[in-house]
Amino acid sequence: MNVLDLHSWNVSPAEARNLQIRFARRVREHGLVKGPRIVAGADISMERHSPVAWAGVVLLEFPSLAVIDRFSLTGAIDFPYIPGLLSFREGPLLLRLFERVTPAPDLIFFDGQGVAHPRRLGLASHLGLFLDCPTIGCAKSRLVGRHAPLPSAKGSASPLLDDAGDVLGMAVRSRDNTNPIYVSVGHRIDLETAVRLTLACAPRYRIPEPTRQAHHLVNEIRLASRNTGAIKPGAR
Repeated sequence: MNVLDLHSWNVSPAEARNLQIRFARRVREHGLVKGPRIVAGADISMERHSPVAWAGVVLLEFPSLAVIDRFSLTGAIDFPYIPGLLSFREGPLLLRLFERVTPAPDLIFFDGQGVAHPRRLGLASHLGLFLDCPTIGCAKSRLVGRHAPLPSAKGSASPLLDDAGDVLGMAVRSRDNTNPIYVSVGHRIDLETAVRLTLACAPRYRIPEPTRQAHHLVNEIRLASRNTGAIKPGAR
């Protein structure tokens, strides 16, 4: 995939927040017209108290969700963990990996927020701009906003609202009687389409299959590296 050069990642937390405010204006909450043929999931795994991280991207055919290919990369992360600045911690390594991903997917799911973010630029939105690709933020927990209680059935949804009543995303029940997931626009997609495709990619589990597969991949390679005592950067 082609990765745009939009700004430096070597910034302070204060500079990072200013960049989020600036680049949030570029996010497009529309754009995916045709159904995707290839979807991707991206995730990162880290050892506690270690800078080493394992990034993974899995390509799946849509709508069958059959795995097409898996890509992984090991690297170091030096940006501190600060709520709301996840993209500055995980983004550089994920973008290095996406440069190796081929064919380019039509849609990418991220295990994180899109515009459901204090400055409207979570991981999915931020990397969507760098990749110029439709993206969806699909998080396991809320970062901001509130929503009404959901019925227990799969497919139930309630708007995630900020203090002004603006819609940030959607709380979605992706499986009967489980906690909701939080779906928001990343880039180049509207919220209704993002929710519909998220549910289409979650036929059995709470977590959509693209990010579920990516999560399994990064933990697989992390455990393999731990067991062998070796780190193998650039593994695919």
